[in-house]
This record gives sequence, C-alpha cells and structure tokens, in this order.
Amino acid sequence: MNTKKPNTILKAKNLSIGYKTKKGEAVISQNINFELEKGQLIGLVGANGIGKSTLLRTLIKVQPALSGTVLLNDTDLKSISSLDLAKQLSIVLTEALTSKNLSVYELIALGRHPYTNWVGSLTSKDIEIVKNAFNLVNISELRNKKCYELSDGQLQKVMIARALAQDTDIIVLDEPTTHLDMYHKAYILKLLQKLTKETGKTILFSSHEIDLAIQLCDTMIVMRNENVVYDQPCNLISQGVFESLFPDDLISFDNTSGSFRVKK
Repeated sequence: MNTKKPNTILKAKNLSIGYKTKKGEAVISQNINFELEKGQLIGLVGANGIGKSTLLRTLIKVQPALSGTVLLNDTDLKSISSLDLAKQLSIVLTEALTSKNLSVYELIALGRHPYTNWVGSLTSKDIEIVKNAFNLVNISELRNKKCYELSDGQLQKVMIARALAQDTDIIVLDEPTTHLDMYHKAYILKLLQKLTKETGKTILFSSHEIDLAIQLCDTMIVMRNENVVYDQPCNLISQGVFESLFPDDLISFDNTSGSFRVKK
C-alpha cells in the first residue's frame, strides 16, 4: 500500500545515521522519521556535534544510511542514479569554490550541467532558466563579475541561484549563513522563504540560527541526544522541544518570544 502524500518530496523512514568502523557501527542518531512537503522551508537545527551534517550527507546520498530508508519522490535514494539525482535534488555546501575565476554567469550556468550535452552547450531553454534564476535572487547586476570579487553574502546568493538554475524539486543547503553578519543571515533565510513561495520548491537548510529558523520556517527538524523531532515551530515550542536543546546553566528558551535568552 502506497502511503505517500501527494506533495511529499523527501521522506525518511526509520532512518539510522552514522559510520561503519572496523569495530562495527557508530550510530549518531536513529529512528528518524519525517516527510518534507512541496513548497516548504524546513530548518534542520541542533547543538554542535549532534549530527546535522551527517544527516544532510545521508539525505543527499554522499554517505550511506546505517539502516532505514530515504525516499526522493517516492523512489528509494539508493536506486537513483547520479544523473537522475542531480535533476531532482540540488545542493549548496559551505566548501570554498574550486575556481573563483569563473564569472557569476558561468557559475550559475553550471546548474544546467545535468541537462546539457557532453560539450555543455546551453539551449535557449537553458538560457531562459538561468536568466530566471538571476531574477529570482535579484542579482542581475552581478552577471559579469568574477566570483573572487564577491562578498560572502553575494557569493551565497549566487550559489542559491545556481541551485535554482538546476531546477530541482528540492534544494539542500548546509549552513547557508556561515560567515555572514546578522543582517545578511536574516536576508539569506528570508530569501529562502520567499523562494519556496515563488517557486514551489522544497528548501531544507541546516543552521545554528535557531531563533531565525523558528520565525521563518514552515517546519523544523530538531536533533537532540535522545531523539529527532519534526513539526511546525509553534508545536515544537508548545512541546518544550527547544527548552531541552542546550544545558540550562547559561541560556534558557522563552516560550513567549520564541527565542533564547542568556541567563544573567
């Protein structure tokens, strides 16, 4: 019996993540269950070292699951080829670019690579999709700049535009606000919220900006030592999930404001 919801893009079912070692398996988290729906912004949060990056790597098929299943558009991730995966899921990582000598246009056009022929020639359709990516992120003025000329905030917007040019159902971002100041952290996450509404794409991002994620996300995945919880931010607040996220000796969570406070 198929129980997939019509709008479910990515589903984790009884997922266990971690590493295989010579001594056996090192389990980081287990019994992970969630369904990411079309057109939603989802934040993945948790304390440092809790396993957020491991979970993301498992979801994008960089790292195998220890057990359980990841379904992308109702197909087991293990059975999806690299080319088909690139047409359904795009990734924005925090690693530095291998070549910052590319122009912004060239970098964003690389998002069309899964669809171009072996010489990488862009069709009129490809060019239109790249143009639309520029417009969605509002960076047309950066078109001819070299990537090494960009600020961290500008480069992050360019990387998001490249993922949009790839035209996938889901975009996964690993710490998209790293190295940004408070204003640009909020700007990038607000941009992601806007893109889900305008494109209908599902966007999943990991972040330490829990307060911002609570304000902007449709749903959140919260990783804790004891379990992984998935729900709407308001429900997570009422369940006391954020209160148990960190040791209470230094900070506390205020349910009324939905934010963390330093204890005086």
